[in-house]
Amino acid sequence: MLTAFGEAIWTADGSNVVAALGFHYPTRMAVIRLSGGGLLVWSPVGLTDALRAAVDALGEVRHIVAPNTLHHVFIADWKHAYPRARLHAAPGLRQKRKDIAFDADLTDAPSPDWCEDIDHVVVHGNAITQEVVFFHRKSGTVIFTDLIQQLPADWFSGWRAVVATWDLMLGAEPSVPRKFRAAFINRRAARACLARILSWPADKVLLAHGTPVTADGRAFIRRAFRWLMA
Repeated sequence: MLTAFGEAIWTADGSNVVAALGFHYPTRMAVIRLSGGGLLVWSPVGLTDALRAAVDALGEVRHIVAPNTLHHVFIADWKHAYPRARLHAAPGLRQKRKDIAFDADLTDAPSPDWCEDIDHVVVHGNAITQEVVFFHRKSGTVIFTDLIQQLPADWFSGWRAVVATWDLMLGAEPSVPRKFRAAFINRRAARACLARILSWPADKVLLAHGTPVTADGRAFIRRAFRWLMA
C-alpha cells in the first residue's frame, strides 16, 4: 500500500480519477515524515481503510497538502479522517473550494512546521493552475503534480489516445504536457521559478501522474523544461 521512495518519504497509488471529456488518470500521493514529528500528506488519493492503517503506522498526520487547484478531490475526506491535521491550499484553491475550511495557504516560503525538511516554490505564470513544486531534502526528491506527466502508451484508446499523444503525455520520458506549455502566459516568471527548482540538489523526481525518476533528477528537469529555457 505504501512504498518507500527514499529516507522519510513514501508513496501510495490510488484509484483513477476522471477529468473532462472522459479522460482518466492514475493518481499518486506522497507521505513525508517530518523531523519535528508527524507526517505531511501530499496530494492525497482516495482514502481506504488499508491506506489509513498504513499511514497511521508511520505516525500522526499533521499536515495535508493540496499542491495545485486541480488536486483537491479527496482532501475533504482526509480532513474528516484527521480533523487535527492542518489543511494547506495551493494559490487559488481556497476560492475554488469555498466549501472547505483551509487552515493555511502555500506560498514560496516554506511553513515553519516543515522548513527543515521541505522547500517549495509556486510556479507562477500558468493560466491553467499555479502549482507548488516541492523538494524533500533528505531524499533529494523534487515533487511535481501536473506540470510533468507520463502515462503508459496504451493508457487511452481512440480519439483520446490521439489527443494524449499530441499533448505529449505518452512519451518515452515524462514531459510537460503541451497544454501546460501553451498556458504559460508569463514565461519570464516561470523561468525564475524554474531557476529556483534547478538550484535544488535533486536526485529523484516524483510525479502524481507518471513514472518516477530515480537518478539524475536535476538533469531530467532540465530536459523536461528545455522548451522554456530556450
